[in-house]
Amino acid sequence: MLRVAAMAAAAMGAAWIHRVNDPGVLCPLRAVTGIPCPLCGGTTVFIEMGSGRPAQAVLANPVAFAGAVALALAPLGLGDRWRALQPNTRMWVLGTALLGSELWQLVRLGLLRV
Repeated sequence: MLRVAAMAAAAMGAAWIHRVNDPGVLCPLRAVTGIPCPLCGGTTVFIEMGSGRPAQAVLANPVAFAGAVALALAPLGLGDRWRALQPNTRMWVLGTALLGSELWQLVRLGLLRV
């Protein structure tokens, strides 16, 4: 419960800071090359959740959203299930998630047409 409360407080704080002073693009790769990384939109996930807009949070980066939910639920046994997987399976799941996230970001930002 404490973990979820801390995450909620951080999300609301990030949303407040963003309203007061929008720092622009935070991803160094995207700022330099214009190409997003697989985790681009992660900050936006927390800003949107802190602003009470979960649908926009999911659209910003579904993988970062799922990761935040998994982190919040890890003490309820999710972490044990993850650690029980074979290392190769974990790497395959993470690699697939990052590849899917990168494709999502490229489409979301209009760099890849589907």
